[in-house]
Amino acid sequence: MDTSALLVLEDGRCFVGRSFGAAGETFGELVFSTGMSGYQETLTDPSYHGQVVLATAPHVGNTGWNDEDDESTRIHVAGYVVRDPSPRPSNWRSNRSLDAELARQGIVGICGIDTRALTRHIRSLGAMRVGISTIEQDPQRLLARVLQQPAMSGADLCARVSTEQSYVVPAVGEKRFTVAALDLGIKTMTPKQMAERGMEVHVLPATATFEDIRAVSPDGVFFSNGPGDPATADHQVEVLRQVLEAGMPYFGICFGNQLFGRALGFGTFKLKFGHRGINQPVLDRSTGRVEITAQNHGFAVDAPLEQGTRTEFGTARVSHLGLNDQVVEGLELERDGRLVAFSVQYHPEAAAGPHDANHLFDRFATLMEART
Repeated sequence: MDTSALLVLEDGRCFVGRSFGAAGETFGELVFSTGMSGYQETLTDPSYHGQVVLATAPHVGNTGWNDEDDESTRIHVAGYVVRDPSPRPSNWRSNRSLDAELARQGIVGICGIDTRALTRHIRSLGAMRVGISTIEQDPQRLLARVLQQPAMSGADLCARVSTEQSYVVPAVGEKRFTVAALDLGIKTMTPKQMAERGMEVHVLPATATFEDIRAVSPDGVFFSNGPGDPATADHQVEVLRQVLEAGMPYFGICFGNQLFGRALGFGTFKLKFGHRGINQPVLDRSTGRVEITAQNHGFAVDAPLEQGTRTEFGTARVSHLGLNDQVVEGLELERDGRLVAFSVQYHPEAAAGPHDANHLFDRFATLMEART
């Protein structure tokens, strides 16, 4: 027998559907993801911590759940919203259904609602707090609890999803470089991509200091993706400023791009509804190529689009641009006419795809090679 579930947004709009996953109650910021595949990688992405994810693809769960494609040790989303869950998985790698895995990990979801109407609502009014409950069926009482939840602006979350202990991902084949990677919510595929290029990756907690980084004797420093408001990450920004001052090659993705922007003196701001999905077009301004990228961010860097900016570390410029809304999608730093650091707002490791931007890991290797 289907269990009724109630979804209530902070502006009072509500949707009644069926329970999907675990029974219970959950709260978070409602955001939508436009990917038509790769839901397992999405759900296990630490950058989604504190967020209820709405799938715009109407049919979800076709390939079930396997034990190989997780991007971290657990599901990180606060809740999941879908229209039509698959009644049974059909894939040779599937170990169980999506519904069963959500229930096993205690993730509350809702299905059987008009996800197109809900997505249009968020696109019009912006991401907002939400509650999903199989317990409370009174919209006003659930709304009262939604309004008590903290907003994503001002949320300091990266330390909650970071590793507590440092660990090493060894290089595949001959070791060429040593990388210190600050885990702000790192995905499994990221150090794997580096390792395949001969990088020995020392993954450090989000609380690591510059001395911890220097103790690794790295050829380069990497800051990962992660959740929360970049304006709260003062410690990590200060560490990054020390990295740049020391002249260490730097590569950052997603949250690491936002912190790079802050370290260079730029501000950050919250996007109306963010970029989430595996079909986001980005212009690489140096080559004129358009890359289709995987993205998951609700904040962006506020930097001049048309000219370079002199900073204490060199000249910074916007290297990549989002073609849907002209949002900064990448930054570069040059010193004495030489590239010393760069970052992108999207995910070049991109499991389950696309892989247009995979070459950026090679670019990081070239950057470190030029310094050695």
